[in-house]
Amino acid sequence: MQIQTEREFHTALGQYLNYCQAIEEQEPDRIVYLAVPIETYQDFFQLAFVQRALQRYQVKLIIYDPKKEEIRQWIK
Repeated sequence: MQIQTEREFHTALGQYLNYCQAIEEQEPDRIVYLAVPIETYQDFFQLAFVQRALQRYQVKLIIYDPKKEEIRQWIK
């Protein structure tokens, strides 16, 4: 499970950074967020290397509950 989660994180981070760069050219005032299920945030996103990556790249997050279909937290 962890290996798949790490792979998914690296893919999502790369897509997030590419999207931020593309949006910056067209709409520089738009803020891009990475949406993360609450369970993934509470488990995997607490790992030190994930936290360092989020800080280094200034990733903004939306934490959501997929079962209740609601946003639980916005993190800038």
